[in-house]
Amino acid sequence: MASRDASTRDPELPRFYPWRWWRRWLGQRSERAAAQFLRRLGYRIVATNVADRWGELDLLALDGETLVVVEVRSTSSDHPDALTQTAATVDFRKQQQITAATTRFLAHRGLLGRITVRYDVLAIRWPPAARQPTIRHIQNAFEATGRFQFFT
Repeated sequence: MASRDASTRDPELPRFYPWRWWRRWLGQRSERAAAQFLRRLGYRIVATNVADRWGELDLLALDGETLVVVEVRSTSSDHPDALTQTAATVDFRKQQQITAATTRFLAHRGLLGRITVRYDVLAIRWPPAARQPTIRHIQNAFEATGRFQFFT
């Protein structure tokens, strides 16, 4: 039986991405763990997965009077530097997307300029044999960026 490579694949057939469901499952599991972690720290979870057609915010929480926009990043790696590398994936472009989504969220609810906003990153590592993750919470991970930076 001859093997088929990508160059002989029928373009009309849909592609099967075996890792897509895994990434979605790991992301949802990580967001639940992040919300639980933040609740134990005394945060009040306001919303999860706030989305519009241009972007999504993973978690919104209140830390006192401050609205905390939390970006959750996760990995299943057991490498010692995995948490640092995972947190570093929130690059400048992603920061701009989060800032813009936050601005739209606040403007839609009439809160723009009325509430203090902080951006945190939660890096979560799920080692293969562990039931509990390792979590690194980076408070005030970045400042608002882009053309909306003066409003959040």
